[in-house]
Amino acid sequence: MLDLASLTELLDQPRKIVITTHHKPDGDAMGSSLGLYNYLIQQGHHAKVIAPTDYPDFLSWMPGNEEVIIYTENTKLSATLIADAEIIFCLDFNSLSRINEMGVLVGESPAYKVMIDHHLEPEDFDDYRHWDINACAAAQLVYTFIVDQLQHKELINKDVATCLYTGIMTDSASFRLPNTTSTVHRIAADLIDAGANNSRIHELIYSSSSENRLRFLGHCLANCLEILPEYNTAIIAVSKKDIARFDVNTGDTEGIVNYALSIGSVHLAAFIVERSDRVKLSLRSKAEFPANEICKKYFQGGGHRNAAGGQSEDTLEATVTKFKQILSEYKTLLNY
Repeated sequence: MLDLASLTELLDQPRKIVITTHHKPDGDAMGSSLGLYNYLIQQGHHAKVIAPTDYPDFLSWMPGNEEVIIYTENTKLSATLIADAEIIFCLDFNSLSRINEMGVLVGESPAYKVMIDHHLEPEDFDDYRHWDINACAAAQLVYTFIVDQLQHKELINKDVATCLYTGIMTDSASFRLPNTTSTVHRIAADLIDAGANNSRIHELIYSSSSENRLRFLGHCLANCLEILPEYNTAIIAVSKKDIARFDVNTGDTEGIVNYALSIGSVHLAAFIVERSDRVKLSLRSKAEFPANEICKKYFQGGGHRNAAGGQSEDTLEATVTKFKQILSEYKTLLNY
C-alpha cells in the first residue's frame, strides 16, 4: 500500500494518469472524475478520463467532457492508456466488476491504483484509499483529497468547482439526504466561492428533459405506479415495450424512483425496469430502512442505506413478484 507521503511524491512530477468510474456513470461519477481531471491537468499531468460506458446527455456540458473517452466506443485506445498508466484513479466504485470488461485491464495494469469512494465493503485492489461511507458523494471525497490531503485548495478553480459541485448536488439529491451534513454545506459554499454557478448547474441537470422523457415519466406515474399500503412501499415496473415506445435513452430513467418515494406514506420505493439482457432495480428509502440490504441479499447488488441498486435474470413479472414476497421480511421496519 502507498502512504500519503509516497503518493504526494509521485504526484510531484507529471505522470500518465487514467481516471475511471463505474459503468453508466451518474452525476457524481462524472462530476468527481472531471473535477479530479481539471485539478490534475493544472499540474501538467497527462490525465485521461475513461468511462466504461456512455452516460446521460445532461452531464455532457461539464468542463473537460470533450476529452472523455468512452471505453465501449474506443476499446483499443482505452486499453493502451490503461496499460501505460502510472497511476489509475478509481472513483465512485470499489469493486472492479463495476467497470465491466475494464476491470480486468485495470487489475492487470502495473499502475498504482488510488480508490476514492464512499460505498460499503471495498475490494482490496487498490494501493491507496481515500474512503468514507459517511461522505454524501465521491465528489466530496475528491474535494477533501485535493484540499486536506494534498493541500492544494488554491487549485480548486472554476472548472474543478463546477464539476465537484455537480457531483455533490446530484448524489445528495439536491442536498436533501441525511448525510448532507454541515460539512457538506461548507464544502458547497467553498465551491460556489471558487466559481461554481449553483443555480445554473441545477438548471442544466434538472431542467433539460426531452419531450419523450417527460411523456415517459407521465406514463410511469399514471400507468406503472403500484402502492402497497401494507408495507408502505411503492413500485414502478417498466417493460421493454415501454422503453421502446418512448425511445428511452441513457439517463431518461434517472430519478423516477424518487417520485414514488415522495408520497408521504411511502417508506420504500422501487423502480424496476426490463432491459434487453436483464431486469434492473433501483431502490430508495427513508429514515433507517436498509435498501442496500435487500439489493445485496436478493438482487446481486448493493449501495447505500437509502439508495441502492440491483439486478435480476428473471422476467420482469417474476422479479416484481419476488420483490413483493421479500417485503414481508421487512414489514416491521417498513411500518415505523
